[in-house]
Amino acid sequence: MEDILILGIESSCDETAAAVVKNGREILSNVIDSQIEIHKRYGGVVPEIASRRHIETVNAVVEEALEKAGVTWDDITAIAVTYGPGLVGALLVGVSTAKALAYALNKPLVNVHHIKGHICANFVAHPELEPPFTYLVASGGHSHIVYAKDYMTYEIMGMTRDDAAGEAFDKIARVIGLGYPGGPKIDKLAKEGDAHAYEFPRVKMAGDSLDFSFSGVKTAVINQVHKMEQRGEEFNRADIAASFQDAVTDVLCEHTIEAALRKKSDTIAIAGGVAANSALREKMTKLAAEKNIKTLCPPLVLCTDNAVMIASAGYFEYINGTRADMRLNAVASLSLEDE
Repeated sequence: MEDILILGIESSCDETAAAVVKNGREILSNVIDSQIEIHKRYGGVVPEIASRRHIETVNAVVEEALEKAGVTWDDITAIAVTYGPGLVGALLVGVSTAKALAYALNKPLVNVHHIKGHICANFVAHPELEPPFTYLVASGGHSHIVYAKDYMTYEIMGMTRDDAAGEAFDKIARVIGLGYPGGPKIDKLAKEGDAHAYEFPRVKMAGDSLDFSFSGVKTAVINQVHKMEQRGEEFNRADIAASFQDAVTDVLCEHTIEAALRKKSDTIAIAGGVAANSALREKMTKLAAEKNIKTLCPPLVLCTDNAVMIASAGYFEYINGTRADMRLNAVASLSLEDE
């Protein structure tokens, strides 16, 4: 059987990325132009600046991906691109680039849902992984528990009703003066703190819902900090970070493991930027093992937005017959249920 090489393009937020992946699981190249240093001064991603940076770098990133993979355009089977969800201006850069390449080179164009990309990150990291399994996608914009029935069929078992987990991490990092990006900084600082110094809320929805809500814990931390500041009391930032992180990871683990138990799933895979959090990885692995459930985590480079995951998802979409035409557009608020 002839190998299928997919060029993936990802530009949904503040990383301009391109990658070449063979048969959905083997990385030939992975190029990421990160904008973290650009957005640090603003305390978060500025959509207009992100879009302009994508325009400036996308062509060079794609060319580098092909060069590092050691392939030519003739070797590429199809072009896969993130078309949603994400920042609409940023998405449009990737979509427009992929459409232009597909048209000029007469290559199939495959539209990929960003969350499906995150799900496929573990197919690359763990080539032996096959559905069905339970998945936690946790990032700055998304918090989903998904049951992967097969490579193309997903059931949403839980999702955030307000703030995504990563968004809460970034907000709390700003409140305690850590800056952007918040996730890695809280993770690092929390190692020096007491996770039981403060008792922040763990929200449990009514009934048997596995949905998340992180606005409450975020508000509780902000109120605690403001209260102590108004009283002129000193507070230990490491304790705040550790207690907040403990509350969020407790809920993520509890809901995900419960979802796996309901589906009699013996494997949990996690992905997304928050999946890089060391406390979440350790806690999920430990608690799931107590229920005889294996936990899989991708390497850190595949947790944040990258094009490897898009190329992998593009492969499974391609062999399933998914094709897009020149009318493909960016969809900022695309839901997994819309697929």
